[in-house]
Amino acid sequence: MVDKENKKKPNPTDVHVGSRIRLRRNMLGMSQEKLGESLGITFQQIQKYEKGTNRVGASRLQAIANVLGVPVSFLFEDAPGQAPASGKGFAEDHPANFALDFCSSTEGLQLNRAFVKIQDVKVRRKVIELVKALAVDDAE
Repeated sequence: MVDKENKKKPNPTDVHVGSRIRLRRNMLGMSQEKLGESLGITFQQIQKYEKGTNRVGASRLQAIANVLGVPVSFLFEDAPGQAPASGKGFAEDHPANFALDFCSSTEGLQLNRAFVKIQDVKVRRKVIELVKALAVDDAE
């Protein structure tokens, strides 16, 4: 018999895929409504996908990846239960997790959007130097 509590809890892979959909959508500055319109579904359905409460079917997953301009594999990167790509076995933290967490944050999204709008490569390098200078180095 299936435990009712487990039945209501979303599958970790569905939650992960949903969070990757949300990440990419936010990186593009796209609303849930706009993504839903592009797919012919409601924004409420997008919300359910992003929370992992509704599982995304294969053809819908492909359509979402196309609209978001990423390969389907992007939506599964670092998914729970996957063997580490580095081959380190039981390594605790994947280096991409930190970057993913930052890029998912409000500040990370704002910084990313603003930074990519800087056309001059020299100015971008200066911004990086400024951020490094302002950062507290743990080694010091």
